[in-house]
Amino acid sequence: MKKLIAIASAALLVAGATPASTRKSRADNDIILHAFTWSFDTIAANMKQIADAGFTYVQTSPANTCFVGEDGGMALFSQEGDSVKGKWYYHYQPIDWQIGNYQLGTRDGFRALADSADRYGVKIIVDVLPNHTAFDRTAVLPALNNAAGGHENLYHANGFNNITEWNDRLQCTTGAMGGLPDVNTENPGFQHYFLQYINDLINLGARGFRYDTAKHIGLPSDPLDPRSKQNDFWDIATGRKGVRGLSLLMPDSLFIYGEVLQDKNVKEKEYEEYIDQTASAYGHELRQALENGKADIAALSDWHHPANPSHLVTWVESHDTYANAHESAHLTDDMVRQGWVWLTAREKGTPLFFSRPAGRTPEKYWGNNRIGARGNDEFFHPEVVAANKFRRSMAGQPEQIGTLDDGTVLYVARGCKGLALINISQKPQKIKMETALPDGTYTDSVHGLTFKVKKGVLTGKLTPTSSALIF
Repeated sequence: MKKLIAIASAALLVAGATPASTRKSRADNDIILHAFTWSFDTIAANMKQIADAGFTYVQTSPANTCFVGEDGGMALFSQEGDSVKGKWYYHYQPIDWQIGNYQLGTRDGFRALADSADRYGVKIIVDVLPNHTAFDRTAVLPALNNAAGGHENLYHANGFNNITEWNDRLQCTTGAMGGLPDVNTENPGFQHYFLQYINDLINLGARGFRYDTAKHIGLPSDPLDPRSKQNDFWDIATGRKGVRGLSLLMPDSLFIYGEVLQDKNVKEKEYEEYIDQTASAYGHELRQALENGKADIAALSDWHHPANPSHLVTWVESHDTYANAHESAHLTDDMVRQGWVWLTAREKGTPLFFSRPAGRTPEKYWGNNRIGARGNDEFFHPEVVAANKFRRSMAGQPEQIGTLDDGTVLYVARGCKGLALINISQKPQKIKMETALPDGTYTDSVHGLTFKVKKGVLTGKLTPTSSALIF
């Protein structure tokens, strides 16, 4: 009897400061858990379970000093008397770039988190956001203002004017995003100050960074703000050049990717020269298939991105599609898991699993809303764990993807070694397909489903909204 099991990845080759054309791709079996709004202590306390579930990276919320608001500000959907203070999006409103904030933990807490990750062979990605400060710029701390040469110099000349034309690269890279004042990321004083923060994180154990709103930070080819001499932020951030005698630590050992949400005039290929990128358009296509319970394989075969798929971070949903736009909040956990199996079984891309809040429902998407607490149990659901393990076991195997019959069943074949079957419909589906798997009987370790291969033909049955991982 052959089992449908899977094994976690430990190989970690990462993107660094060399051009995309020559830089080495990471191993194609890395997997990220986004521990959204978990405190440093909470992540550390759950590190063994994270590692056992097969995740090779865990991504934290922004670790820097952030906006507090009146009396800490009650969290969304919380009730009077709750002890939880602060809204999740305050994490994305910096007032200084020093490690530690009132919602997630202290610098010592981050050090303890990194130590725990190291013990279990997991690496830390920190969400960072140099693009803007808090709405209330009077909350910015004096040290940051002084580093930039004064408060006004901290921002672009156009930094207080909201972007109205998102496809205009000067507006996009120098204007305020929804009222968030736009930092002059080309200011050498700011660059030096921010890089000190990044290097401090690295010294404490961070091994990767997700750059929030990366498409709003100018590239060398972008038009210059009047207060900027050159658009060199990405050269500094990836270690290609230093600033005031300071350079990025370990540039060739870091996993650096950016939130480059796709639209017109985004310049994905130029960003690829510096960083990996989020595959936002692909996530949209996948969610459409999950919602419809039927997939167009042509739409899912195309990565909808000009970058090499090895330089993409893929997801079913992100914290923005879930908690900000609420676009994906109505998807059931079953749907998300099937999308996860699809992404994780594929050869390319680095899949990221967004940890939804505990207690969530489609009607009450924020659930219990305990900032600092662990999300729901989905990150160690047996189906998620099996998919993560399958990914490692298939390392180096080429993929063949497709759908069966009417598009309700997706498959990812990995050479002659393994096969992922995913039923995205609400009905059971009979399976009959050609396969390169050896003859034999295969039993899914999660659902106990049995499949038979005889003379190159696989037969079996999938239950509604479920998967089978066969090898």
